[in-house]
Amino acid sequence: MVKGNLAIDVNEYIAWQPAELQAKLRQLRKAIKQAVPQAEEGISYMMPAYKLHGALVYFGAYKNHIGFYPTGSGISAFKKELSVYETSKGTVRFPIDKPLPLRLISRILKYRAKENLKKKKISKK
Repeated sequence: MVKGNLAIDVNEYIAWQPAELQAKLRQLRKAIKQAVPQAEEGISYMMPAYKLHGALVYFGAYKNHIGFYPTGSGISAFKKELSVYETSKGTVRFPIDKPLPLRLISRILKYRAKENLKKKKISKK
């Protein structure tokens, strides 16, 4: 169910998007779940969000791209591989007319999960 213009869960968020984007969004969701199966899925900032001891990654659908938000560290750690995409401090824009780089996405997610787990261990000390 969509509440006003806000999706209540990721299934609804994806169903709410144009048909041509839905398959890519499902691919991205599957890649996230496979790379970090223990991540908690939800909606935050009106888009799909995944948490594992803090924010892990967000994504959003737009007219010409899929926004992928692995935080600044997730982008800087893979700067070279991401150089073919439009990026900013915490954002990668994947064009909707090209395949998603699922292996790279998986590597970024595993990096971010390790980073969050390391922060958790440090904060326990």
